[in-house]
Amino acid sequence: MDPLLLARLQFATTTSIHFLFVLVTLGLVTVLVYLQTAWVITKKPVYERLTRFWGTLYLINYVLGIATGLVMEFQFGLNWSGLSHYAGNVVGAPLAIETLVAFFLESTFLGMWIFGWHRLRRGVHLALLWGVAITAYASAFWVMVANSFLQHPVGYEVRDGVLHLADFGALLRNQSFGIAFGHVTFAALTVGGFLVAGISAWHLIRRTADYELFRTSLRIGVVTASIGTVMVTGFGYAQFGYLGTIQPTKFGDEHDKMAAATDFAARFGGSAADYLPPEWVGAPLGFMIIIANLLGLVVFLLPLLFRDWIIRMRAPLFMLLFAVPLPFVAAIFGWLFREIGRQPWIVYGLQKTSDAVSPVSGGTMLASFLGFTALLLTLAITDWYLIARYAHAGAADPSLGRHYESPTTEPRPERVLA
Repeated sequence: MDPLLLARLQFATTTSIHFLFVLVTLGLVTVLVYLQTAWVITKKPVYERLTRFWGTLYLINYVLGIATGLVMEFQFGLNWSGLSHYAGNVVGAPLAIETLVAFFLESTFLGMWIFGWHRLRRGVHLALLWGVAITAYASAFWVMVANSFLQHPVGYEVRDGVLHLADFGALLRNQSFGIAFGHVTFAALTVGGFLVAGISAWHLIRRTADYELFRTSLRIGVVTASIGTVMVTGFGYAQFGYLGTIQPTKFGDEHDKMAAATDFAARFGGSAADYLPPEWVGAPLGFMIIIANLLGLVVFLLPLLFRDWIIRMRAPLFMLLFAVPLPFVAAIFGWLFREIGRQPWIVYGLQKTSDAVSPVSGGTMLASFLGFTALLLTLAITDWYLIARYAHAGAADPSLGRHYESPTTEPRPERVLA
């Protein structure tokens, strides 16, 4: 049993699963911010009920997603001690900031938002949700800063054979960072939009009692998905402009790839073929582009929102329902292209993946792989089961935001603590 192969499989599995949670979190929290802001401004009950319904699904995903994120943190020390030793002085800073943002600020804001219903002024309560959203995107921001350094190392100096951070600002100006971060955030918006539109379409197909409620969320979902797909496609194609420059063995014509691989072989030993990524790495990119083009057809549904033609025709509702998994599949394909495309490097041009793996036995690594994979699969299955269950139940009386008074008693005026 090859420890390197098992470590790579474990990282690929756990990261892929965690990434799906992140996409739902970012996508739904953006929709929630719009819904609650609309409720505070218009005071229409429909927006309050929508905030409570979609907020419940968001919280299910958030709670289970946090657990998958902890596994990600453990892996760096357990399986990739070579990376931690060599580049920890650089990537440790953004990852530490991300941990503070996600596990302290974001969780604090979210806890106050959950328990602040009917206890805080509406404006204060809304500000807490905005805080949750901002810190959620800030968390993704710092993760992408660290990942972009692995893709294109900048702002470092080598001392005693290890990397040290020399220019923190260079991490933020990294050519591999800005457009890629935009690509990820709009991918999350696409996921959130299609999830909202798909679940709303399901209720409209079944003709559940809350027609007006899901009619409203369907429109919001279609508009969100349209914005997301247009922007994520634009940011995706924009990366082709510089990718061949910063990772010549990954993207570009075959002559440039071979020239870069030959240069690496001359500097680090071995043959040029050792420095080329797997031949099939272009397949995930191709599938992602195909799915993105299919998802882009949602833009043509926008005119059908006029006079509810999208509901009357019914066929678009089924299209939206069956399209829900596609943004997730496209996201995984994109992640595979970004990560596997830089192989055999874990820090591109500086450290090989084989030099970063922890010196543990194959048996130990296998046990780690099976244990963590089973845990994350359990969390993922539980997450989708609970989301499907609560989504199917509808928005009759979501537990989130339920008045703290007993339903059998006359509710007293709201207690204002802020």
